Amino acid sequence: MARKILTEHIHVPGIETFDVYRKQGGYTAVEKAIKSMSPEEVVEEAKKSGVRGRGGAGFPMGMKWGFLAKPEGVPRYLVCNADESEPGTFKDHYLMKTIPHLLIEGMIVSSFALGANKSFIYVRGELMYVIRILEKAIEEAKAKGFLGKNILGSGYDLELVVQPGGGAYICGEETALLESLEGKRGNPRNKPPFPAVKGLYQCPTVVNNVESISNMPWIVNNGGEAYAQIGIGRSTGTKLISASGHIQRPGVYEIELGLSVEEFMNSDEYCGGIRKGHHLKALVAGGSSVPILPANLIMKTANGEDRLMSYESLSDGGFASGTMLGSGGFIVFDETACIVKNTWNFSQFYHHESCGQCSPCREGTGWMEKVLHRIEHGHGSMHDVDLLVDITKKIEGNTICPLGDAASWPVASAIRHFRDEFVWHITHPSEATAPGAAYRGDMALV
Repeated sequence: MARKILTEHIHVPGIETFDVYRKQGGYTAVEKAIKSMSPEEVVEEAKKSGVRGRGGAGFPMGMKWGFLAKPEGVPRYLVCNADESEPGTFKDHYLMKTIPHLLIEGMIVSSFALGANKSFIYVRGELMYVIRILEKAIEEAKAKGFLGKNILGSGYDLELVVQPGGGAYICGEETALLESLEGKRGNPRNKPPFPAVKGLYQCPTVVNNVESISNMPWIVNNGGEAYAQIGIGRSTGTKLISASGHIQRPGVYEIELGLSVEEFMNSDEYCGGIRKGHHLKALVAGGSSVPILPANLIMKTANGEDRLMSYESLSDGGFASGTMLGSGGFIVFDETACIVKNTWNFSQFYHHESCGQCSPCREGTGWMEKVLHRIEHGHGSMHDVDLLVDITKKIEGNTICPLGDAASWPVASAIRHFRDEFVWHITHPSEATAPGAAYRGDMALV
């Protein structure tokens, strides 16, 4: 049985309430940090843990905290990115609605470490019921003396605010989130300066993901070194995975990083295998923005080694034969899936969600959607396949924020690994557009 850090008590009846959470050991990390540790010691434990950002970027959280500027007389802020709008990713949503006090405790400990006296949880605007759950948890914690003025008699003050998001995927990008939090349109900022120097209201700010912050109570209670012993290599700790698609048991699972992809997909403890009577065709390992891989490359690396659920193993081979762990949106496709239709679906999303600030993204995402639409609907030409590849190259690396890359990678990888399927749509339009049609060529079913 895998170690559980975030979900150990998630099925305890009433765990969403302060009293039940407290009985399970909740808020002991706040007591330990505030009463017997300095802010610098908490930051040091985060560094020792090696915990990496769980929102997709995978940057070491303790190192990010270490970059925070500390000018005198200027407030510092911690902002929790709970926008979670990546298609295929829903683990933060699950965590907040089922065990909200875990995030609240993590916010208190992290705010104390960073010297923040006012912190924010920026929640996806569509999740108003989750916002209400968090607000209730904050009120409970405040009533028990864990929030507000003079927490536990320590002299440390913290106000925690839940802010509904702007209803846009782009607001998941940390600088666009800060713009939205300030009441402006959620356009990403040019960097530098980075938020650690000039963030919210032009003050030093750290932006971390829900899952990242929720690890901090365990790290404070057990030590960063103990956390670093879980996982594999630089992929330390556990990871929440949002599993969906053509599997027996979709849901949110907490795994120890380093688990093999094959075990995660086929074990009854996790996904339970592909739905009966079907077989694996392709997989998106980390949410819609990461490269898709065919079956032969998702189970084994190009060197023949077992592919592991870790940052390093999934990216082995680069984009030629690898992908990314990303936000942990694990989407499985069997042989009935149409890769062209799926790619077109993703492209519609990214075109719709582009803020329009950068012309390569604003125009390029629209072009990709149009070209994929005509291929999927039987009007494509052979020129269109290479045209799509060319468009992705024009977008990638040429935008202020990573949305352009996120839009390009799924298209480029789909063509790289499933070109025959795109060609089949063009050369067999009547078959490709038939209801329920899916290419079943050898290349797609390796």
